[in-house]
Amino acid sequence: MASTKDSALTRLAQAEATCKRCPLYKDATQVVPGEGPLGAHFMLVGEQPGDKEDLAGRPFVGPAGRILDAALKDAGIDRKDVFVTNAVKHFKHEMRGKRRLHKRPNYYEIERCRTWLTQELQAVKPSVVVALGVTAARGLTGKTVTISKARRAPISLPDGVILAVTVHPSALLRIEDEAEKRVAYDSFVADLKAARAIVPNR
Repeated sequence: MASTKDSALTRLAQAEATCKRCPLYKDATQVVPGEGPLGAHFMLVGEQPGDKEDLAGRPFVGPAGRILDAALKDAGIDRKDVFVTNAVKHFKHEMRGKRRLHKRPNYYEIERCRTWLTQELQAVKPSVVVALGVTAARGLTGKTVTISKARRAPISLPDGVILAVTVHPSALLRIEDEAEKRVAYDSFVADLKAARAIVPNR
């Protein structure tokens, strides 16, 4: 059974790799599909791949990924048990000299990529999905979500999956004050713990 499911995700990743539903594929190195175990109770959805993810072809392997890994550990969650993906599968950026700087996906790009996110949800069948930031929340709900209002207020999606909303770990990277960053990090970990508590016992 697992091999059949794995094949389904492999086919999905191959289909994503040929996607031309929006122009982002033109400037990205490659598509970055989700990864993790099928049947995972816990699914994390970020915004889009960053520079490191675009080059590696894997989600959350750059600086934001390191913060996420640390926060998951502090929340008592093993990343190997989590399915991790993004609302948008190609890296949107602009050149600044030789550097590729992140640009936030627009509504059109998020909507065009929703088909892939929907298919990942259908394949993995998680109990709880955590939207990391407003782009992920938009991709999952189809509407604008305010983080401050949705945080710690789980939303029941039409398919019965519970959606929890928190900040994107990259937001912590932009905080310069160390004390403020620590408070924000602790709050992020608390959000992950609260989401984990919703997950049914295996």
